Amino acid sequence: MTITPVILSGGSGTRLWPVSRALYPKQLLPLLGPRSMIQETALRFPAASPLAFAAPMVISNEEHRFTIAQQLMELGIGLKAHVLEPAARNTAPAVAVAALLLAAEDPRALALVVPADHHIADLPRFHEAIAKGARAARDGNLVTFGIVPDRPETGYGYIKRGADLGLEGEASKVEAFVEKPDAKTAASYVASGDYAWNSGIFMFEAGVLLAELKTHAPKILAACEKALAGAKRDLDFLRLETASFSACPSDSLDYAVMERTTRAAVVPVDMGWSDIGSWAALWETGARDVDGNLRIGDTVAVDTSGSLVRSESRLVATLGVENLVVVETADAVLVAAKDRVQDVKRIVEALKAEGRTEAEAHRRIYRPWGFFEGIDAGERYQVKQLYVSPGAKLSLQMHHHRAEHWVVVQGTAKVRVGEEEKLLAENESVYIPLGTVHRLENPGKVPLRLIEVQSGVYLGEDDIVRFEDVYKRG
Repeated sequence: MTITPVILSGGSGTRLWPVSRALYPKQLLPLLGPRSMIQETALRFPAASPLAFAAPMVISNEEHRFTIAQQLMELGIGLKAHVLEPAARNTAPAVAVAALLLAAEDPRALALVVPADHHIADLPRFHEAIAKGARAARDGNLVTFGIVPDRPETGYGYIKRGADLGLEGEASKVEAFVEKPDAKTAASYVASGDYAWNSGIFMFEAGVLLAELKTHAPKILAACEKALAGAKRDLDFLRLETASFSACPSDSLDYAVMERTTRAAVVPVDMGWSDIGSWAALWETGARDVDGNLRIGDTVAVDTSGSLVRSESRLVATLGVENLVVVETADAVLVAAKDRVQDVKRIVEALKAEGRTEAEAHRRIYRPWGFFEGIDAGERYQVKQLYVSPGAKLSLQMHHHRAEHWVVVQGTAKVRVGEEEKLLAENESVYIPLGTVHRLENPGKVPLRLIEVQSGVYLGEDDIVRFEDVYKRG
């Protein structure tokens, strides 16, 4: 019995701003240790496990594809498929595509759908629950995993357990899905012992899920079938056809299927789970000091209690405060009451309304060849640091509105300017006039770092005309 993990990596994690942003969201970040959340997720399903996990499938958007591929390659994890969504359409369409791919090989293929941004502290208990879920799924059930609550939580939806399925108490019918409750209602749910938190983790046979989609969400299924029929291979990725998928109704698997089907079952599990959906959730999960502070990075906390203090680029010091969240990045600082962090997304909305780039992107922007990072900017100029991985190359390109000057500070650069090609060593430089075709490459075995000075009337990243690109970007 082989189980295929389906990792959903489409979220933007706005409630963890300023660390999590649309172009580099929380699942790509190391929030609780040295590895990113998607790396930790993928490592939960080793091929050597008695559960016989197949290579995972990843569903993500186009913008994150190379970062995800690089992070999983670092761990030696190969993928069954990496599907690219041309538009965000919630979880039901993503799961439908995964089920269609698996059912094409075997309608009885078992899928385990997991978000890429959850924390699970007790992996053996998770694996025990998966084994129980597999048995229930083999009986034709659509299984969800209900987290045994340890407190009245108003930030999660709840599942009410119904009649036992007769699998030695391993699983129950779902009596009801309940929206996020108020504090009094949540306390009554926990006291009753009949409710579990809705984890958003699912397990089913591919054919069973497709049959339920056909009954309860036929428009979603039809759109996904068309998007998959028109899909195209692009390097190691599978690009869904844009028009069909974009026309698909946007809905969660809970609303589209689980709340309507008679096949919904729940397996309860206590495994140290958190969806890390806010800074308060991260504080709850992390290792706190004797004063109840979670401190990350270069921080000093004096007469401080019950707070989360995180620094990424400089010293952050707190004095005489309690129950605060203080998060510093290179270009933004968040200070919030810990009981208000569910509203951080309102800050992101305000930034977007003002057209601020800090809502979407960090100062450091990742590309398949490495990254670039802003250092300084002013009227008609900006300065960046470029990092090019060994063996990587940028596209052959030109700019209509800016000229560039490159200075190598580490490594060796192979540069093409017009028809001329040359090697640049450390402390050597080259000038690229406006409108000149050019390319940058790292031919060496060590990282290439250089300083790029741009000058011109328009310096936006969309002023790039690509003639040739090994990464097949537009």
